[in-house]
Amino acid sequence: MEKRSGIPGFTGAFRDTMADIKDGAKVVFTGSVAVCTPFIELLAYTVRDRGFEMLYVPRAVAEEARRIKKIENIGYSVVDEKGDPNNPSAVVVLGGLAMPKFGCPPEDVIRMIEELSGDERPRVIGVGFMNIFERQGWDKKINFDRLIDTTMEVMIKK
Repeated sequence: MEKRSGIPGFTGAFRDTMADIKDGAKVVFTGSVAVCTPFIELLAYTVRDRGFEMLYVPRAVAEEARRIKKIENIGYSVVDEKGDPNNPSAVVVLGGLAMPKFGCPPEDVIRMIEELSGDERPRVIGVGFMNIFERQGWDKKINFDRLIDTTMEVMIKK
């Protein structure tokens, strides 16, 4: 286990986790609607120089896959353009899906990964906050190759 801090620690951990994924490969992110999207866009920016074909699959519903593209002077954004999520090299599962109020059952994610997989199983990476995957038991149900967990602290000053 390695510990890092701050946003650079979060994004750096993701970038390092993606280091052995071939440049230009297909990367599928899946997460809950609205809650996970900004984090997906941040992580997409983190690997911007890798030439990945990146897609977002909301709620693990593959038919809803949308492309993630660079928008000049904005950053990386999910766009309203359908994409083909089949045969990814990596599937990045965001922790919002494990949240009872926003997510889906882990079996939906497992089914999606199985449906999208080609000849080889993609690398499965979990990215969550506050131990959500462990608290909801997803780490026992999904065979994650790597789990990145981030803890946030908030201080309000007058």
